Amino acid sequence: MSQHGEVGKTRYLVLHDYGMGGLWWWVRAGSAEEIVSACAEVEVIADKDAVRRAETWGLDEVRLEDPDPNPPSGLRAQRDAQRGQRGFGVLAGRDRVCLRWTEGDEGEAFPMELGPDGRRLRQVETGADGGSVKTGIEDWPFNPPFDLHDPQYASMEISPGDFEEAWQRARHESEI
Repeated sequence: MSQHGEVGKTRYLVLHDYGMGGLWWWVRAGSAEEIVSACAEVEVIADKDAVRRAETWGLDEVRLEDPDPNPPSGLRAQRDAQRGQRGFGVLAGRDRVCLRWTEGDEGEAFPMELGPDGRRLRQVETGADGGSVKTGIEDWPFNPPFDLHDPQYASMEISPGDFEEAWQRARHESEI
């Protein structure tokens, strides 16, 4: 967040983190929640040191109500398309979310625990052979957030107990 400008609007530092990098903007809006509600796959940066650093970057500044096209236009359109879908927003606002992500034809599964910002806290990689490896924040060079408003993740939700069971069965890579 940063300084006030228009009446009732605050300038917020917004990031679309795609893992290997990110897109940054200043967005004027009534609240941080208004931005996250309007744009998919973004986070509002509240860390004061990060905001101070960003003030020197010459970032684009937009208002949520600016006409298209503008920097976050695609993310607004993505969020608009999600709104009417079953499961939209059901995971947002929770302290912890557990998901089971599956990948490939060989049945690899990734039970994971996400924090309230959508970033992975812990993850288990279960291979087709049934072996599983557990990893944590310190193991990942990139940890982009999952958009917890995105309805696709609602069907992937598992219970915290199911995640803990997978976590307890798994070994750290150094133990294998």
